[in-house]
Amino acid sequence: MGHINLKGMGVALITPFKTNGDVDYAALLRLVDYQVQNGTDYLVVLGTTAETPTLTAEEQKEIIQLVINRVNGRIPIVLGVGGNNTRAVTEKLKTDDFSGIDAILSVVPYYNKPSQEGMYQHYQQIALSTQLPVVLYNVPGRTGVNMTAETTLRLAQDFENVAAVKEASGNMTQIGTIIKYKPADFQVISGDDGITFPLITFGAVGVISVIGNAFPKEFSRMVRLALSGDYANALNIHHSFTELFELLFVDGNPAGVKSMLNMMGYIENELRLPLIPTRITTYEKIRAVLNELNIKC
Repeated sequence: MGHINLKGMGVALITPFKTNGDVDYAALLRLVDYQVQNGTDYLVVLGTTAETPTLTAEEQKEIIQLVINRVNGRIPIVLGVGGNNTRAVTEKLKTDDFSGIDAILSVVPYYNKPSQEGMYQHYQQIALSTQLPVVLYNVPGRTGVNMTAETTLRLAQDFENVAAVKEASGNMTQIGTIIKYKPADFQVISGDDGITFPLITFGAVGVISVIGNAFPKEFSRMVRLALSGDYANALNIHHSFTELFELLFVDGNPAGVKSMLNMMGYIENELRLPLIPTRITTYEKIRAVLNELNIKC
């Protein structure tokens, strides 16, 4: 049970909302189809990009079921199950139904700033509470603390089902160290679209992507070319996204990618507070870049 192949481009699915603020389940189904049909290798459900903290328990359940049924085993599904209360996370892992889920993605505990030993013990408890492969998720810009290469490697070596890390520290030296010393079957995944290309050249296996929500075909092609060693063609695609990478996050995530999907006709441009849509200036800049790339909007 402890192994999963997360090579390629995973997409951290957004949650579409209607103008009245409800979850737009019909739009979510369209997005899942769009992903599966355009080369996405696996889906990450209820991650940061899904605005998960603003979803009720009922909505979360319904989203999970809907995605599982729609994907119907065609690609793996990774579920975000994390938190800053270790006992609550382990209880959830022991009691919830995980049928149809292939792995869990669990973020470093945020807000309460644990020490490295605290992080280690948190993930130890998680690994012991589930048979599923566990993907560690290091994102210091959101959690307030960085999980060091040493802690990541210790977890990778000590627990059979700690299968991968999504690294979004942006620290190339740290990520390079993890890749150099990791166990053979432990996978390192980029958590940043903008540095996916260089990280693959380091030995990362791919990305959990935000921009893939809007451009699954193009971005998964870039990842596949880079993984196959065709760096010249991969780099061309990487460069064509340079402006979008920046515009994607200037007003926060997932505001940027939601505005792209809105222009492309997939969703309403709605977020749940405390998040708000991108500024008009950003929206117009994104539209100009999409027009340049000949994306219909």
